[in-house]
Amino acid sequence: MALTIPAFPRPALPKALPALADRTSPLAAATVLLVCVPTGEKDVAAAVHITAADLASLALVALTALNLLRGRLPAISRTTCALFGAVVVAAAVATLGSTDPTASVTGFVRLTQVFVLVPAAVLCSLRDRTDQRLVLGSFVLAALIQGAVGAEQYLTHTGASYTGQPIRAVGTFGALDIMAMSSVVSYGLLAALALALAERRPGGNARLRRAMFASAAFLTFPLAVSFSRGSWIATGLAATVLLLRADARLLARGAVLGLAAAVVLVGGLGLGGSGVTKRLSSIGSVSAAPDQSVSDRYDLWATAGRIWQDHPVHGAGPKAFQQLRDSHAPLRLSSGSDAADATIGFQREPLLSPHNMYFLVLSEQGLIGITAYAALFLALLLGCLRHRRGPGLAALALLTWVLFDFLYADIGGTTTVLTSVVLGLAARAAEDGSGRPVARAAEDGSGCPAARPERSADEPAPTGAAR
Repeated sequence: MALTIPAFPRPALPKALPALADRTSPLAAATVLLVCVPTGEKDVAAAVHITAADLASLALVALTALNLLRGRLPAISRTTCALFGAVVVAAAVATLGSTDPTASVTGFVRLTQVFVLVPAAVLCSLRDRTDQRLVLGSFVLAALIQGAVGAEQYLTHTGASYTGQPIRAVGTFGALDIMAMSSVVSYGLLAALALALAERRPGGNARLRRAMFASAAFLTFPLAVSFSRGSWIATGLAATVLLLRADARLLARGAVLGLAAAVVLVGGLGLGGSGVTKRLSSIGSVSAAPDQSVSDRYDLWATAGRIWQDHPVHGAGPKAFQQLRDSHAPLRLSSGSDAADATIGFQREPLLSPHNMYFLVLSEQGLIGITAYAALFLALLLGCLRHRRGPGLAALALLTWVLFDFLYADIGGTTTVLTSVVLGLAARAAEDGSGRPVARAAEDGSGCPAARPERSADEPAPTGAAR
């Protein structure tokens, strides 16, 4: 009698890896979602922080490099390559001329990862609108997760300390990364709003539109109780740009509805009322009577300016600001900012950067660096401005938020990798809006992708084409 051995199913992983290599946008989306993974207590003075999101972004870069070796990448314009390359060159020159080249090496690697490698990998992963919507959807989902945690922290008084009460919403990031939750929620709110606007066209998905509008409306509450003035202003500015570009009349209606909602939630229900009102009133006093946090920022900016004056061409080198801060800072600068919650207790967080990305680049990479970054940011912004709907409009809103946020913040913390993803989205939008053919992954007979032109999201369909 023959013995029959049952056939066991083959592991799915060997089959999934080639598919993931061919279409890497799920890994870009995973990079966004993994930001929500708690990292525990961190030493903010440590040279390197590696998170789950960082590992996912490095895996995305590795797969992109593999596709490059296999000749399976979509076409990228020479201008985009030159812009990203200039950032690498500027960082390399600053590292070679650094006051401490050994310490600057880690800074060079981090800058290359954040501003070049990961954005380029995200750019290559976004081969069509489906990929772009997948990544934008991951921003919304991450924001909903963090927003729900943050709202619960405010309502149950389990958040970070604010005016002596544990009511500040910080999500899963903790008091040592005080801006992280508000950043994630801001990204998700803008992405949800852009996705909702994209479905207002004839034939759009009404359920998706309502879900995205509802998500954006919900996220305004955790953003409010994050008590982050910078995130409020950046989100308001980015949403204004988004709505002006999409539909100016909708902006007016949205402003009226937003004001009415604020009156009901704050005035009627008292949600976040006193804290939000006090925080809003402090925005008008940042120049006449700044509080300690604002005063420290002004002093840090002045410190960065003095460091740049000593190293005007190539800067003092990556990671040099924290080494040269004390020798260039005014005496009134605080030794650190206060952080407190139920997990860490009370701590003083050292001020290791100027809290302004532009001043950070100027002091550490000089005129060469600031020119390279300005060229990259300006090119991406102009490219995104060509779009009036769809993922390109979302990229415009997210990029606007990042560029404004850089006026009072810089890279660092768990959510830094999200900046890279936003730059990748903006680079794809700039490529799509440039009027040149965009290569798209389509398998030919040999199993390699064949480049074919794809019509821009804003370009009208040719006469006689199916709509």
